[in-house]
Amino acid sequence: MKTVVQRWGNSLAVRIPKPVATEVRLKRGTNVEVMATNGEVVVRPAKKRRKLRLEDLLKQVTPKNIHPEIKTGPPRGREVW
Repeated sequence: MKTVVQRWGNSLAVRIPKPVATEVRLKRGTNVEVMATNGEVVVRPAKKRRKLRLEDLLKQVTPKNIHPEIKTGPPRGREVW
């Protein structure tokens, strides 16, 4: 299927025909990755990122991987208690 590259502000844009979008399950608002590979432009749905929760991150803190307090010098400005 052919389409035309057009200007969109200072960028270029390509319309994705509906049959193609339907086939790869693209819809408005879908995040995609755009890359150049071997002289070709590749557009594909972006991999979903797992949402990080503070609770899950804190479970990974152990006595071996926690660092001590870092000295940054004497207090300055209003940071003096």
